[in-house]
Amino acid sequence: MKTLHFGAGNIGRGFIGKLLADASHQVTFADVNETLIDQLNHRQEYKVHVVGADQKLDVVRNVAAVSSAGHEVIARIITADLVTTAVGPNILDKIASTLAQGLQARFDAGNLTPLNVIACENMVRGTSHLKQEVLKYLPVAYHATLDACIGFVDSAVDRIVPPAAANDDPLEVTVESFSEWIVDQTQFKGKLPQVAGMEPTDNLMAFVERKLFTLNTGHIVTAYLGKLRGYRTIREAIEDPLIRSKVRRAMEESGAVLVQRYGFDPRLHAAYIEKILARFANPYLVDEIDRVGRQPLRKLAAGDRLVKPLLGTLEYGLPSDHLQEGIAAALHYRNADDPQAVELQQLLAELGPAQALARITGLTADSDIVSAIVTRYGNLK
Repeated sequence: MKTLHFGAGNIGRGFIGKLLADASHQVTFADVNETLIDQLNHRQEYKVHVVGADQKLDVVRNVAAVSSAGHEVIARIITADLVTTAVGPNILDKIASTLAQGLQARFDAGNLTPLNVIACENMVRGTSHLKQEVLKYLPVAYHATLDACIGFVDSAVDRIVPPAAANDDPLEVTVESFSEWIVDQTQFKGKLPQVAGMEPTDNLMAFVERKLFTLNTGHIVTAYLGKLRGYRTIREAIEDPLIRSKVRRAMEESGAVLVQRYGFDPRLHAAYIEKILARFANPYLVDEIDRVGRQPLRKLAAGDRLVKPLLGTLEYGLPSDHLQEGIAAALHYRNADDPQAVELQQLLAELGPAQALARITGLTADSDIVSAIVTRYGNLK
């Protein structure tokens, strides 16, 4: 199969691109980084260090790259069997125009064979969102053809891929051994592609929220509490017994929502939480707190990893003390190199914590839950 993958960064190369190449797909990366494109085309391979209990060095071969802003990417869409992305939620909208142009050219060329698009992003129903953006750019005359021929398949992805350490090989990437790529099998057009490590399900939202409420919630609480205590990496923070206890309790609170909402087995979910904590402590991954904590406004949004599980605890009448503390710690996040962190502190200074929190999260400023979080925010100073 010929796969076009938008995003040749660490996650694109170390996770999705690797799984597809391992499944004998002809993978072409589309990216804006011309240096990276040239390197991939020159070597047509790159190394992936898989680290954990069992370490190994894999070589991903027979790959190519094109500019996501050039004409060649359109030609690739015309003939592709699969399109995937790992560009980040903020960039996803920007590729919609290119994808619409490519799909229009594909239809004009008479290629009406099924094509599936899978956005592998850290967001809920990211591919469905991408479809709506594509439809804005695609002429209405093509919409029925798109609905008939193009599957927009939502997915949940989970693999920690920290920034590459400085070395002589700019294509080399390090990833943890754990990975999870779950796709909504009800949204595919034609046959499901056979890719080891890609798991189909007819209940995607259960797994989307399991990952969001566990890995993402735990990761961000670790980052913000760790930042307050002066740590630099996630591993340093999670090895602090006090932080580890608080993170575990926050994940237990969000996990109780999952048990109520989806009927997860409490014992199995408790084991899943312990696996996540062990992943955070992986000694072979240097994952900086500022990488995880960046963009706090997005991560404090109503549908994201802190407030969404908190809303679940309110829905089911469950405890939320440690989720509240995670949100309070987020309000303290400072990073002069992160525009959202700077904006967060400006909002707090201009509006005060209650009004700022309400604007960012959608919670009601005079509600009991906001009052409780603001109290915790004050106590963390």
